Amino acid sequence: MTAFTTHMELTVPSAGQRIRELVRYRQLMWMLAWRDIRVRYKHSILGAAWAVVPPAAMMVIFTFVFGEVVEVERERLTGNETIPYSLFAFSGLVPWMFFANGLTSAIGSLVSNRPLVTKIYFPREVFPLSAIVSAFLDFVIASVVLVILSALLHYYPNGWHFQASWTIALIPIVVLVQITFMAGLGLLLSMANLFYRDVGFLFRSIIQLWMFVTCVVYQLEATAPWKRILIQLNPMTPIIRAYRECLIYGQAPFDGPFLYAAVVSFLALAIGWTWFRRREFEFAENI
Repeated sequence: MTAFTTHMELTVPSAGQRIRELVRYRQLMWMLAWRDIRVRYKHSILGAAWAVVPPAAMMVIFTFVFGEVVEVERERLTGNETIPYSLFAFSGLVPWMFFANGLTSAIGSLVSNRPLVTKIYFPREVFPLSAIVSAFLDFVIASVVLVILSALLHYYPNGWHFQASWTIALIPIVVLVQITFMAGLGLLLSMANLFYRDVGFLFRSIIQLWMFVTCVVYQLEATAPWKRILIQLNPMTPIIRAYRECLIYGQAPFDGPFLYAAVVSFLALAIGWTWFRRREFEFAENI
């Protein structure tokens, strides 16, 4: 048993070797991501427009519910009485849909690619990572629509006007932190779902509730102070807020909560990648 364990430990590549392998197989990752995109939009009339329809539909629903049914004051929802709630909601829903869709696809990526996992050797990380890359395309398309919505509301007579700020250049940093968090969770959950299929079912249930404790459709200050502290423990809350601060409020998002989210994201990636590499030898026999 000791000799076997020692042999297994010796066959585990180092982190540097693993990174070089991922770089070497990057074309495979792009190919898998492109395959997922083509399958997702194949035989679809709207095609890539489906990247925008879900967040836009949810924006309309929440705008109607909070504005017409419940009649919550705009300032309580957005923190600013001049900011249109539709823009506030859409700016949170776009990165959230990227998070939810990317992780949902990543969780089932190993199971859905069973023939490749069991017969061909290459870094298995490419499966969850390619799922996230595929979802990133939808995020980019929806982000373009977000910019267009901001421009349209700029000329709408509601008292709010978009002002371009240097903080827009900080958005790639926010995207990097989110992708890092998604990659870490994607590696952990895809591996867990391989061993226990309940993980996928459980995640699809939790992700719906997770959105409402992430302040996607309402501002953090709209909650009680003790709830505010609890909600900020969720890394996605500072990340969603950072998008709005860069795009809408013109403020740098690098405060304590965002730095906390960045640290948690990189820790999640380190832990997820480490466990993924250590358990990779068991994938073929458990898939």
